[in-house]
This record gives sequence, C-alpha cells and structure tokens, in this order.
Amino acid sequence: MRLIRASGAAVFAAILLAGCALALAGCGLGAGATPSGVTVLVTSGFGAHVLQARGPLKVRGQETAMSLLERNYRVLASDGGGFVQSVDGLFGGQQAGQPVAWFYYVNGVEASTGAAATDVRSGDRIWWDRHDWSQTESVPAVVGSFPQPFVAGSEGKRLPVGVQCASLDGYACRTVSARLRALGVAVHTMALATAAAPRALRVLVAPWASIEGDLGAEGLQYGPRASGVYARFSSDGRALMLLDQDGDPVQTLDAGAGLIAATRQGDDAPVWLVTGTDGEGVERAARAFDQNTLHDRFAVALAGAGSVALPDRGPSR
Repeated sequence: MRLIRASGAAVFAAILLAGCALALAGCGLGAGATPSGVTVLVTSGFGAHVLQARGPLKVRGQETAMSLLERNYRVLASDGGGFVQSVDGLFGGQQAGQPVAWFYYVNGVEASTGAAATDVRSGDRIWWDRHDWSQTESVPAVVGSFPQPFVAGSEGKRLPVGVQCASLDGYACRTVSARLRALGVAVHTMALATAAAPRALRVLVAPWASIEGDLGAEGLQYGPRASGVYARFSSDGRALMLLDQDGDPVQTLDAGAGLIAATRQGDDAPVWLVTGTDGEGVERAARAFDQNTLHDRFAVALAGAGSVALPDRGPSR
C-alpha cells in the first residue's frame, strides 16, 4: 500500500487521472443503493492530526473508497486512480528523511487492494492515514475504528467473536464481553486454551505472560515489523516498552500497565489484545475498551496517569 513521491511527469499524469476520477465521482459510480451509516476519517501521523472534510460527508450511489475520498477531499491519485498521492496537499514521499505514505483501513483492517477497487458498504468506517512506514510497510489492524470490526465485520460479513480470558469470572473478561454485547455483538466467552470458531475475531483478555505464545499475538514481541504494534513487553511480561514511530523506546511502564492493540496474520481475522503486565493492567485495559478511548488511535497503552496513543509521540511530538 505504500506510495513514494512521483517524478514531475508522473505527478502531471496523476493530476490528469485525478481530474478524470473527480469528474466521475461527481456523477456517482453506479446505480447501486447509497450505503448508509458510513464514516470517513482522514488523519496524518498515526491519527495525531485530523484533516477536516469539506462540509458534511457526501455519499452518492455506489461508492468505492477512492470515490468517497475524492468527493469529500482534494485528492491527487496515481495508478489509474487506485492509489492516493496526496490529500488536501499533504503528499506521500519523504518527511524528515523518512518515507511516508497514505494507507487506508476499512473497519479497522488495513486494505489489501487499491481504493478504486474497494466498494463501500453500509456501516463501514474508512480511515485514511499518512504515516511513516520506515519500521513496517504494514500495520495490519488498528483499534481506532471501534466498534468495528465487531459490529459490521469485514467485507460485509459479520464475523463470529470469541472473547478468550485468563479468568472467565474476572472483572476484565466480564467487562469486555458486556461492552460488546451492549453493541449487539454475539459474544462467545471461553478460556484461553479453547479453540475458537474458524475465522473468528478473537479478543484475548489476559496478562501478557499468559498469551505471549498465542499464534495471533506472538508477533508483538518482535516489534512493529512483525505485528504493526509500536510496543513490546519485556521477556518476563512485567514491563511494557512504548516505541515511537522510529521504533525507538520512549518510556517503559511496569506494574499496572495495560495495552489495547490489534494485529493480524495473513488473511485471518484480526486478533485484539486486551492485556497488560499483570492483572491490574488487564483490568485497566478492559475499563478503556470503549470508543472514547480508542477513537483515532492505532493502539493504546494504559497507566495510572492515563492513556498513551501508540506510536508514543513523547513530550515533544
């Protein structure tokens, strides 16, 4: 999904393509029903800065992720209108010596196809973000589109949801399950060792030491390049290191630290982590399992002082 700033000739060609795409977008893409309940979020810096749309969101007829973006923002596209080079004058390419590009997510899952080939469905939450990809070319799943993908699922299909807990009767397990059920999600609560339904969207609610060997979570230990999450636990799970966009440690949290993150292996359903350095940290993460805390964030660390958006921007960012 990455894009590098094009040459002058390529940019000129892209301008022509974008003009054609905009002309088509103004007329609507097809006779299909207009999707309802759609939201579009456009940000930069891993959600740090929000780009405002030109008035209320406009959705007309059968839309793609690209046509919807073009209808509501000033867009420069390339590759036949399939990939975004700039939004409202904010280009991909290089920034402070690091590569940056536009990526997009549908219901919290990084898109695997060009935006012009991705149809918009009712209830979709589409999030475009321009960010540094020097540490990883893919952040496969994010938490900032909550309550998606739990409500609408992926590609128009609702997924079975399994909440797997270290303690089925514990506060954290009950809280996460209850909040999902309040959204109308059919939740199957089970112990960690229980096999979930095929293609299930899993939520692991447990201290990191209890889930570090889970195939859906273990990539977290190897940094953003393996998991897309800008944090990792110490070898004993008792400390949580928060990383900046360069992959460098900014701070380390110890007892009572929590983490809410999502990752994904290949084409599998995402795995969400409501975890921490200990039971207190898991409970802290469970309390933060809501839209107010997660909105616009790729992942969230929790400590006594509050929440930290990841990557950690530190005091000067």
